[in-house]
Amino acid sequence: MLNDIQKRILEIVADMKDTGSGAVNIRSDGEKAFRRNTEHIVIESKTDKDGIDIRIAPGTKKEAVHIPVLLTKTGLQDMVYNDFYIGEDAEVDIIAGCGIHNCGEGHSQHDGVHTFYVGKNASVKYVEKHYGEGDGKRTLNPQTVVYLQEGATITLETTQIRGVDDTKRYTKVICEGENSEVIIRENLLTEGEQFAHSEMDVFLNAAGSRAQIISRSVAKDRSVQVFYPRAEGNSACFGHVQCDAIIMGGAKVRAIPEITCNHVDASLIHEAAIGRIAGEQILKLMTLGMDAEAAEQKILEGFLR
Repeated sequence: MLNDIQKRILEIVADMKDTGSGAVNIRSDGEKAFRRNTEHIVIESKTDKDGIDIRIAPGTKKEAVHIPVLLTKTGLQDMVYNDFYIGEDAEVDIIAGCGIHNCGEGHSQHDGVHTFYVGKNASVKYVEKHYGEGDGKRTLNPQTVVYLQEGATITLETTQIRGVDDTKRYTKVICEGENSEVIIRENLLTEGEQFAHSEMDVFLNAAGSRAQIISRSVAKDRSVQVFYPRAEGNSACFGHVQCDAIIMGGAKVRAIPEITCNHVDASLIHEAAIGRIAGEQILKLMTLGMDAEAAEQKILEGFLR
């Protein structure tokens, strides 16, 4: 009998084949399940290690790349290296993420290193979502490294929906070109005994470079979260680091935003806030007909959006 994630694999593959829209690479249990290139986007398997190279032609506009990873075998340890080469003046959306279904006693784990080389005046939106289910242990350790040339921009939207027991996340962005920009939005949910550790390094090396780092998280039950975002200004630049967390039950959250200015014209700001849901927020929704549990869930959904 197929589990929910296996069924979803078949649905995704069927949908991709039928629509013929965008470049696609689906990885299932450590193997290529489906791939499709387009006129402007080429995906090729690496020859020296496990992973793919994605090459997006200069001037490509309003195209998308889908690269989901799915694990359904208990005890599987999966590691991939994916490199993205985005040509000058290109505009592209990249949709990634991993789903783990582990119903056995083994420890299932997916580690991925994604490296982006973003050309002059190119624009990238990268969306990554992680989800786990089943009784076995589930671990996801994503690493993202970005190099931005002159006028290049990237938006990183990463979400850990639920069901991930352990995660160690690392993001590194180097603004090499003038007027380059990075926006990072990280949303995280932990519950039970889950643990999440997130580190970020952003280097604003070129004049006019900009960074916005926003981390929002919810920690429930006895889960533990650690956030360590760092921004370094080495030029006339601007950066803003913000960490917001809702803490519930016996959870623990530690936020350590750090800024370093190495240039007289570098302007960097950081802030952090951790707290519980305000009682008046729940009461207000309850006056609209919700019970306390539904009101709490609604607030959390809005916070992590």
